Amino acid sequence: METRELRYFVAVAEELHFGRAAQRLGMAQPPLSRAIRQLERRLGADLLHRTARAVALTEAGSVLLREARAALDAVEAAERRTRRAAAASPGVVLATKAGAARGLLAKLLDAYAAEPGAVAVEVVLCGPGEQEGMLRDGRADVALLQRPFDTTAGLDTEDLRTERQVLVLPAGHPLADRSHVSTAEVTALTDLPLPRWPRRGGGYPDGPGPQVRDHTQLFQLIALGRACAVVPESLRAQLGDDHATVPVRDAPAVTTVIAWPPHSRSKAVADLVRTATRLRPPAGADGRTTGLGTG
Repeated sequence: METRELRYFVAVAEELHFGRAAQRLGMAQPPLSRAIRQLERRLGADLLHRTARAVALTEAGSVLLREARAALDAVEAAERRTRRAAAASPGVVLATKAGAARGLLAKLLDAYAAEPGAVAVEVVLCGPGEQEGMLRDGRADVALLQRPFDTTAGLDTEDLRTERQVLVLPAGHPLADRSHVSTAEVTALTDLPLPRWPRRGGGYPDGPGPQVRDHTQLFQLIALGRACAVVPESLRAQLGDDHATVPVRDAPAVTTVIAWPPHSRSKAVADLVRTATRLRPPAGADGRTTGLGTG
């Protein structure tokens, strides 16, 4: 299969309409239809159910859509990484969620800059979930991700810090004096609904909580008494006197990892990862690490 054919199929599969797909691709509809038919003949499988009124994916079409997206992402990633490697002053692009792991990142960048042969590190601050996509499609060479929020399947990773989660409340809230709370108690706070973060494809899930884009916006809403949130404990460093925190005993632990593509042969990426793991503190008695500092 050619990448051109994969792009044609992805456009049709996402639009589920040949006319809209042709317009999106900047081509006429008849050659697009012929190309998809030719692709189906070559694969020996129907990829689409076609009726006079609708187009729908077959099971084989759903598989090809998933695989085609991955293949096209890999091609684009190869192009981006090759261009960066050929640059006059090659560097490393590191993606991380805005507001997360600030202290950890600062210590890592300072330690790496002191290494012999260190190259420039461009830090890209992302919205929720964006850093994983940047790493997979080649816009970033390395990323700081957080499990269980980010998916690390198919990536090489090293754990850097594991921490508990805490509930952030407005100062003076009745729960602020508790030694801990449960997730059931958090969801029962109808006067302080949990925030709604944007989905990776855009848009927000339904719910009563406010729509938020970053932690700065979230923490201001909490201080105003409009929301609460369960966040990694290290984010306490960003809170003011108008906030209170309480450990959430049954919330899953959050592990910050440094991640990179498994096929990477970049010496700079390897050196950056090696620096991060060298700074990693030993696990405590409870099996958790305290991190490379706060933030």
